[in-house]
Amino acid sequence: MPIEYHHVDVFADRPYTGNSLAVFVDPPPLSSTQMLTITQELRHFETIFVTETSVRVFDLVEELDFAGHPLLGAAAVLGRPSVTFTLRDGREVEVTVDGSQALLDQGRPSFIPSSPIVSEVAEAMGLHASDLLEPEVISTGLRYLVIPVRGGDALARAQITHPDLTSFLAGLGAQFAYLLDISAVEGRHWNNDGVLEDVATGSAAGCAAAYLLRHGHIAAGEKVSLSQGRFTGRPSTITITAYGTSDSVTRVTVGGNVAKVGTGTLSVAP
Repeated sequence: MPIEYHHVDVFADRPYTGNSLAVFVDPPPLSSTQMLTITQELRHFETIFVTETSVRVFDLVEELDFAGHPLLGAAAVLGRPSVTFTLRDGREVEVTVDGSQALLDQGRPSFIPSSPIVSEVAEAMGLHASDLLEPEVISTGLRYLVIPVRGGDALARAQITHPDLTSFLAGLGAQFAYLLDISAVEGRHWNNDGVLEDVATGSAAGCAAAYLLRHGHIAAGEKVSLSQGRFTGRPSTITITAYGTSDSVTRVTVGGNVAKVGTGTLSVAP
């Protein structure tokens, strides 16, 4: 049975920028192995499979509990003013759509108690301790070690140098790392092996918004443009907003433009 899908670019002001995505709407029954195989075949950073009751998101390695740009892209493909998605862990999230703009409410962020040592974090990312402000572990569905850098060329110099970043982050209560240039409001993120750099990380963008409000770098309710993808040749713009106060961040939203690129058909399932 042919399986149709949509190809969209998220956080993109035009096609062939931003973060690419394949969206399967009401596909035939597929196993987890089949969905992962399809994702690896299409080679997008992530692929989302949407049914009436739930969504399942895969990157090139595994299924994810939560992701930002797939939910935004899927909502834009569905074309409804508001869509509520049920994630793998049963949590519900809402995405609103206005034309080509999609906005994801990531809810209240969690600040994970942790005591990262600045010098160790800096060394893991190929930087100097003087390049960093205080890192913090934050989650809106995935736990990120948000690593704020002071600016200058620190973001450009960053690279994963730790031989086992996954274990290092796990020791801090985190799953992934996100570098955030506080002054330029620009981020970078890699897979933990450091091989593949992400174009735009929606799940981390909500954590960045929470960090910026908590530490007084943005005002509550202020819409801020977070840049990412400059170093991959795929410039992306993510709109982030945090609500509440520095003592109590109550909600964060992440949004951006979704550019529709095309459609395709798989003639054969894996």
